[in-house]
Amino acid sequence: MKILVRAIIGEDCVALEDGRKLYHRIVQDIRADRPVELDFAGVQVFAASFFNSSLGFLLRDFESSELNRLIRVSNLAPAGRTVLDRVVKNSRRYYQEMREMKPGNPVLRGVKLGKKEQQKYSIL
Repeated sequence: MKILVRAIIGEDCVALEDGRKLYHRIVQDIRADRPVELDFAGVQVFAASFFNSSLGFLLRDFESSELNRLIRVSNLAPAGRTVLDRVVKNSRRYYQEMREMKPGNPVLRGVKLGKKEQQKYSIL
């Protein structure tokens, strides 16, 4: 499925809420193992908050190899590519550290887990 990002978000991909909107638009296709092309033609402005809440958040539930197979990004300006690459790198590291849940992990310092997360990670 090809998604014209400009048509659903606009020329500026900066807001957290817009990233969530894109995430919800594509996550069902990813879960169903259907390829998605994100076409950024006409998008002029990019922010890490947008990519964090859309593509970065996918790394919470899916492996990088699976996302690389199912998501294709096209017509992304070099500035947008730079931001996206940084977000993906940081998200990979963050979610990997969360999965490992090692005591003393600086990512977890000060994090309060709810009952559901406590049961899931059983570290407390």
